[in-house]
This record gives sequence, C-alpha cells and structure tokens, in this order.
Amino acid sequence: MRSSKVPEVTLAFWLIKIAATTLGETGGDALSMTLRLGYALSSLIFIAFLIVTAAAQIRARRFHPFLYWAVIVATTTAGTTMADFADRSLGIGYVGGSLILFALVMGVLGLWRLSMGSVSVDHISSPGVEAFYWATILFSNTLGTALGDFLADSGGLGFEGGALVFGAALALIAGAFYFTRVSRTLLFWSAFILTRPLGATLGDLLTKPHSMGGLHLSRIGSSSWLALFMVACILLVPWRAGARAPQR
Repeated sequence: MRSSKVPEVTLAFWLIKIAATTLGETGGDALSMTLRLGYALSSLIFIAFLIVTAAAQIRARRFHPFLYWAVIVATTTAGTTMADFADRSLGIGYVGGSLILFALVMGVLGLWRLSMGSVSVDHISSPGVEAFYWATILFSNTLGTALGDFLADSGGLGFEGGALVFGAALALIAGAFYFTRVSRTLLFWSAFILTRPLGATLGDLLTKPHSMGGLHLSRIGSSSWLALFMVACILLVPWRAGARAPQR
C-alpha cells in the first residue's frame, strides 16, 4: 500500500494551516488590490499556480511537506480572489456566495463519500481520493473568505470580533475532540473549514486601514513574514505522513 501523501494532523498542522489561510488573504489582496491586477486576473494567476502544484502533488509518490503546503497556499490565495470576484464583481454578495460555496463543499464531500466510501483524511494516497481531497479544500478555502467577510462586514463584528468568533468555534471543536466521541472526520473538516475565515479576518485585521478597524500593515510585507513563518515551521517541525491504513 502506498503511504499517505498528507501530513499527520497535529497542533503544528493547525498552526501552519492558520498561517497559510492568513497568507491566502494578504497574498490574494496584495495581487488584486495592491498591485491592481483585479480579482479576475488574480484568480487566473492563482488558479494556474494551483493547477501546477496540485498536479505535482498528485503525481508525487510520497509526502513532500513543501509541495503539500504550496498546494494549500495555492487554494487559499485562489479562494480569496475567487470569492471576492463572485461577491463583489459579480454582485452575488457574501450571503449568496457563502451559501453557494457551502453547497459545493457538501456536494464534493457527498460525492467523495459515495465514490470512495469514506471522507477520512487518515490515508490519502490514490489519485482519485486525492482529487476529492483537494477539491474539498479549494471550495472550503473559498467559502471561508466569503464567510469571514460576511461576519466581519455585514455582521458588524469587525475583524477582531470575527476572529474571536471563529477562534471560539475552533476551541469548541478542540474540546469536542478531546472530551467527546464525535466523529473525528466530522471534527477535522469542521475545523478545516473554520480555520479559513479565521485566517481571512486575521489577514484583514493586519492589512486593512485604521478607519476600517485594521492595523494598516503592508499586504506584501505581511505576506512575506507569513511565508517565512511557514517555511520555518516546515523546516523545523518533524513532519510525518498520515496513517498508512484507511480509517472510516
């Protein structure tokens, strides 16, 4: 049996996932807003990056930490600009965009379950399972952008309030993991989806102007520091692939 090509889910996994989702927000905004490429062109650039990295990941024979996290970053940056394009340029709005993307996430998970018998991430090795895995991640990261913007802007909570709400929700999921017998697969995907709006609100908190409640830091500078943090984590953390035997 081929070994799993995704990392073991540990505390370090979640820390770098939050950093990646925050980078997705600052990096996506840096290209679309700071460099003024717009949402559509920025989305095409990030989608091209995603196709290249995802193809390399699926073709790889074993787990490669840098390659894996490159695909994660590709999904977060593409998710940011695609969500902004749909919500703002197409006028779908945060609520409509969130509902559509939530339906897509549930649809992909449903097809994955029907086709493969499980949506567990304990063993991701075959191309078919991995394709479902990355499709779910792409839609969940796009959903997180719309959801984060909805709570911070339309919900009136602001970036700090939105981050606190999503952080509290993740704390509840962690509590359920340690103190209940709720499905680990359900808890994983719930946490995975919620880390994206957390990263979106944190990214906006860092880079939005003071008048909007942000710290007004440079998008390019923030993205660079987040990328360096991720590289340091990848180099310093002893990453291991997930379990070899599938668990349902």
